[in-house]
Amino acid sequence: MAKELKKIEKWEKSQKGLFFWEKLLRLPFAALDKVTPRFIHEKIEKLLDEVAKYIDNGGQYLANTSATLEKASKRLKEKDLTLTDIQQLSIQEMDELANAFVEARQKNAKIQGATTGIGGIFTLAIDVPFVLGLTLKTLQEVAVSYGYAPTKQEERVFMVKCMQFLSSDIVGKRAILEELSEGKREQSLSQLQGWREVFTTYRDNWGWKKLFQMIPIAGMIFGAYVNKQAIGDIGEIGTMLYRKRRILERLEQEKNLQES
Repeated sequence: MAKELKKIEKWEKSQKGLFFWEKLLRLPFAALDKVTPRFIHEKIEKLLDEVAKYIDNGGQYLANTSATLEKASKRLKEKDLTLTDIQQLSIQEMDELANAFVEARQKNAKIQGATTGIGGIFTLAIDVPFVLGLTLKTLQEVAVSYGYAPTKQEERVFMVKCMQFLSSDIVGKRAILEELSEGKREQSLSQLQGWREVFTTYRDNWGWKKLFQMIPIAGMIFGAYVNKQAIGDIGEIGTMLYRKRRILERLEQEKNLQES
């Protein structure tokens, strides 16, 4: 278990060095984002309000946990798995589930990106909210893969923090990792009073990547690639952070058993 934890810590260190290159590559496109049509920005503003509902009560982006558990049962060739059953699985089995869910969502995102890329700028407004919704559902399926219930507000906040981690700078990534590692998740909701800023940053972080998708026909290829990459990135972050939570909880349980 300690060996698995070291792998995650190595991944965390690698993430802290990625922001510089992301920021450098984003510079030429920062100005271009300002000329993005107003109707797209208005669509995203509406989406932000919907995400607020997701944090509060799940809203339309709350995935069907029963359906996710059914998929997990088929994947592991087990009958009627519950969250409690999944909590007893090995870390390797949990990883297998999470990876399967992420890969399936990547395929959906790729198809969507190619489809909306045909129409260029006119269909981009459809693609952006779709990908954001797909991102949230991917994280929920990853949560279930490690035995956590997406229906709990604490988990929805955790998922928002995963998204924030994706677009944070080095200092931000470190702060989020420390916060989540030190068991401060119950305090996260109050810290997300500025959740709108979180999602505005998320939008701006990958919004430039969508600019090439505004070109009709050619946008098919770029749209498919960007969407697949976006879900892959958030899937990796969600998997690592939820995996770490489960490992730390098991280590704590082992420690308590030894002391009792």
